[in-house]
Amino acid sequence: MNHLAVDIFDTRSKIERGETTLTNVVSTFAQNIEAQNPVINAVTSVYADQALEQADQIQKKIESGTAGKLAGAVFGIKEAIVMDGAFSTAASKILRSYKSVYNATVVDRLLKEDAIILGRCNMDEFAMGSSNENSIYGPVKNPLDHSRVPGGSSGGSAAAISANFMNATLGSDTGGSIRQPAAYCGVTGMKPSYGRVSRYGLIAYASSFDSIGPIANSVLDTARILEVIAGQDSRDGTTSHDKVEDYTNAVLNPSGSFKVGVPAEYFADGLDPEIRSQIQELLGKLERDGVELIPVTLPHTAYAIATYYILATAEASSNLARFDGARYGYRADMKEVSEQLRNEENHIKQALKSANAETREELERQLRQLDTPLLRMYKRSRSEGFGLEVQKRIMLGTYVLSAGYYDAYYAKAQKIRRLIRDDFSSVFKKVDVIVSPTAPTTAFKIGEKIDDPLQMYLNDIYTISANLAGICGISLPIGTHSDGMPIGVQLMSDSMQEMKLFKAASRLENIVRNP
Repeated sequence: MNHLAVDIFDTRSKIERGETTLTNVVSTFAQNIEAQNPVINAVTSVYADQALEQADQIQKKIESGTAGKLAGAVFGIKEAIVMDGAFSTAASKILRSYKSVYNATVVDRLLKEDAIILGRCNMDEFAMGSSNENSIYGPVKNPLDHSRVPGGSSGGSAAAISANFMNATLGSDTGGSIRQPAAYCGVTGMKPSYGRVSRYGLIAYASSFDSIGPIANSVLDTARILEVIAGQDSRDGTTSHDKVEDYTNAVLNPSGSFKVGVPAEYFADGLDPEIRSQIQELLGKLERDGVELIPVTLPHTAYAIATYYILATAEASSNLARFDGARYGYRADMKEVSEQLRNEENHIKQALKSANAETREELERQLRQLDTPLLRMYKRSRSEGFGLEVQKRIMLGTYVLSAGYYDAYYAKAQKIRRLIRDDFSSVFKKVDVIVSPTAPTTAFKIGEKIDDPLQMYLNDIYTISANLAGICGISLPIGTHSDGMPIGVQLMSDSMQEMKLFKAASRLENIVRNP
């Protein structure tokens, strides 16, 4: 697949030169989805008719020179980002019938700049997963090898780009959920600094970690998209008031000297030797291009996975408490609930008739402790509405927040999070960006790690720290492994230093594309 042919900038240029029309572009993408999505399963809803109507209107604006920054861009939006009138399910049964009545801030900002939204993208349920196997819509398949995962949780968003269904998508990144699938699918995915992009309209997983960001076919496209969606939002009190800079210019003019930190901890045991070799070869090219490479250390990296899964699950257990079957979302059938309780009550009463003194006390206790219909409805709605991975994380989060374990786990993890942030702050006093692998391996087989949570969680070992520290990061493809799958490299920069990140990423991308 020639990804360069569907870059947003290239598409816009071809439309302006009269080589194609926006209607043709949308039609081609829609045809690709119709032909390939039944197998790949990256797109959950398609709005072809609506998109074609928009294309006619925006085509006229392009011809008159009044079109917005993203005219010519055709987007997919992750299921966790709400859209007015669209099913916004977060790929969960508990929200399967939920239609949003408003747009997320990022959606409004895309539409304002004449982007076209063609469809919604599959994901891991409530963004909990690293493989996009945890979804009510079924698993997404990697377009480059249908036996492999696309990564997660924004696997549908990355696979849609790789399959040429759209030329841009939005995903969300809580612990690597944009960057890791971008690496697995051979595309470019960018996680902004925490607070750089409004989270208003994002169905929350872990509120102090979540970031919305772009996935596309080039660094230039991700920079232009971030330029549009970034900025302060009065509806999200965590958004930064820092000025949104000219990220597009940073990519188009990446000249100047900069220093790249190479952390020893990110190239230790556990990294596929071929990935290590290709990144080291790339670093050599960067050095010959005048980039200064500086060995650095991030000593608390070893604690990142444990820290993340304590804090993120704690926040998840709190955020997902609202999905109780009473206010909105999936609700267990009350007739079934009442009948189940009646049967249990009758069974206990029947047993009491023939019970001896030894068992009577226990049966009477069971009778007193029978759920009320409301409590049973809550239990059944949540156990039936949430998938196993989500239930697991809710239980873990509730455990670490409980009175007996709060100080031992949650409070301690918060302290380690600060130490991890301090590690990065110290390193960024010496370097402009840090380079690392995006993932320790290439995309693995579907089903290969679904029963091994620890191995699954380790797929995010190189990406999680950026979310813990609130800094920005980007993954871009640098080559192909001997197994035929793409290899991704990650660059990270300090909080609100996206200009440095894009300059470095553009320089690296130029070396990869023009060896």
